[in-house]
Amino acid sequence: MSNRIPERATSLSRRAAIAVAAGAAASALTRSTPASAEAASTSILNRPIPHGGEMLPAVGVGTWQVFDVGDSPEKSAALRPVVEALVAGGGKVIDTATGYGSSEAVVGHLARMTGLRDQLFLATKCRVGSRASMTAEMQQSQRRLQTQKIDLMQLHNVRDAKTDLGLLREWKAQGICHYFGITTSFNGDHAAIAAVTGRDKPDFVQVNYSIADRTAESRVLPAAKDAGAAVLINEPFASGGLFRRVRGKPLPDWAAEFDAATWGQFFLKFILAHEAVTVVIPGTAKAEHMKDNLAAGRGRLPDRAMRARMTAFVDALG
Repeated sequence: MSNRIPERATSLSRRAAIAVAAGAAASALTRSTPASAEAASTSILNRPIPHGGEMLPAVGVGTWQVFDVGDSPEKSAALRPVVEALVAGGGKVIDTATGYGSSEAVVGHLARMTGLRDQLFLATKCRVGSRASMTAEMQQSQRRLQTQKIDLMQLHNVRDAKTDLGLLREWKAQGICHYFGITTSFNGDHAAIAAVTGRDKPDFVQVNYSIADRTAESRVLPAAKDAGAAVLINEPFASGGLFRRVRGKPLPDWAAEFDAATWGQFFLKFILAHEAVTVVIPGTAKAEHMKDNLAAGRGRLPDRAMRARMTAFVDALG
């Protein structure tokens, strides 16, 4: 299970942050360079999955809590614009899990109702357990997602360096999943994640990482890069804490130098500028936030010097 705070708990602070940033961004963009003026019309950044070369759009969506709406048709329908905005904006990755309540089933329903299944990359997770329990969860995922082949099956919250990925490797060989990987949302798991990554070289590694919590830079991201694993990033907004830290504060003028028009784009572009990162998957239940997130995958990214400036700025906020 993730430790992410749901979008509904942070939407007010993010909405306020977007509103404050919008005024500053409008001014900055009117005096922007040609590169930033063209950013809105450019295609979203795509990055390759090292094990195979398939390209993935660099911004997707997570579903923990925000897609856990039970079997209410009205609540599921309210999430349809998020999925449609994802695809319309050039994205495709949706990350969910058997442990996310009704989220898997909601994703499967929306993929079918929108007719967008073939344009989506569906990633889910099963919990570490016996062969029988993991197989049962995988089959449940197939039913809930309404698909026989899962794009990415991940082992959820790996905490033991001795964790065996043999069953997931079998599923890939059998065509049940296209890729397999491991995940965590907890800093305490990073040593185990790095060890399993180095030994078993999974196709994907998913880890928590943000400008406010850069722990993954020390072990997990280097291990993933060395193993040739694609990297999914959860907790990009530090459980909503980043928006609370910048509430009422204008976006700095120099954010226009890497085409960031909102705080959300500022935080996501920092992550996307790391060479090991493949896709960032912030959770949201709002189409407006989905569109804002996707914009982080367009235009320029900060270079090493600018990333250092960004971290110093955020660290100084306290």
